[in-house]
Amino acid sequence: MLVIHTISELQKELKQRRQANQSIALVPTMGNLHPGHLQLVSTAQQHAETVIVTIFVNPTQFSAHEDLDSYPRTFKDDCQKLESLNTDILFAPSIDEIYPLGGENTSHVHVPNITEVLCGASRPGHFDGVTTIVCKLFNICQADVAVFGEKDFQQLAVIRRMVDDLNIPIRIIGEPIVREADGLAMSSRNGYLSEEERIVAPRLHQILQNIKQLILTRNTDFKAIESQAKKDLLEAGFKPDYLHIYQLNELKPATQHNKELIIVAAAFLGSTRLIDNVYVNRI
Repeated sequence: MLVIHTISELQKELKQRRQANQSIALVPTMGNLHPGHLQLVSTAQQHAETVIVTIFVNPTQFSAHEDLDSYPRTFKDDCQKLESLNTDILFAPSIDEIYPLGGENTSHVHVPNITEVLCGASRPGHFDGVTTIVCKLFNICQADVAVFGEKDFQQLAVIRRMVDDLNIPIRIIGEPIVREADGLAMSSRNGYLSEEERIVAPRLHQILQNIKQLILTRNTDFKAIESQAKKDLLEAGFKPDYLHIYQLNELKPATQHNKELIIVAAAFLGSTRLIDNVYVNRI
């Protein structure tokens, strides 16, 4: 596995691979890799001859009160995991390499409307940071395909919209959520949970699954279902951020006429913010 830290070295290497007619896949991460990330790499390997994994804790997607400084950084361990998968290239740039003028002084990419709800409402500016770094990585790597996890459902929708709006020639693949045996969606932030909180955490997914079963029984009183689910989260020890039943292809409230739905939720358990989603097909 090649470990590269500069844009110029990466682009030189990728130019040679393109000249050899190799297709290229990109897997952007912030490191602290878990099996969910590794599944993204495995999927990328099915779609391209060269796979680039990036590790970059992007400061522009963290607000002042969030966990940028404490975000887990496990570079040596991450390298070992990627090497075990025969990853081709690890790109791990410094902040100065990506933002030579500083994050606040760089151009930003803004996707309107769908970034202003859900996580965008509770984390102002977050998605501008996400779309800016992802757009930069797309431009740096010029990959044919990029793979993202579906756990961050809104993020994936925002990236797809950005690619469509800006005519970026890359194919986006969404990888299904990888879960622990008890149903908890794998996340780098799960490591923040105490032992007691880790026992409670799977309840979030269980509540979303309960909503799914109610919908499949033709219950279309979505507001009442959401209200009860929030109460269930509170009783379990969570502090709900949001919980909504949305149209799958639009981040808008679902109606009884919609057939494909997504149940999306974010909730704090202690100081840890967990997100999850469940797909519902009413066809």
